Amino acid sequence: MEVICLQDEALKALIDKVVAYVKTEHGIKKEKWLTPEEAMKALGITSKTTLQKYKDEKQFTCAELSPRKFMYDADSIEAFKQRKSRDTF
Repeated sequence: MEVICLQDEALKALIDKVVAYVKTEHGIKKEKWLTPEEAMKALGITSKTTLQKYKDEKQFTCAELSPRKFMYDADSIEAFKQRKSRDTF
């Protein structure tokens, strides 16, 4: 028997790749609505303040489920990223 040791970050990265592979192979589409943590990951930001600023500026669509609970539209976040992207060549 062979034992493989991985650091936490390497394990998380491996799990993310496996989940992405399984979703692709089985035709599972991405979620329509993202949690704040998922939205921050999709945007490549780590600050909740930045997410709040984008929400206040109405940069993308969000749904208010309760006074302190929001979900973010994945398609509008992708559109926001496209608007902000530049051709570097």
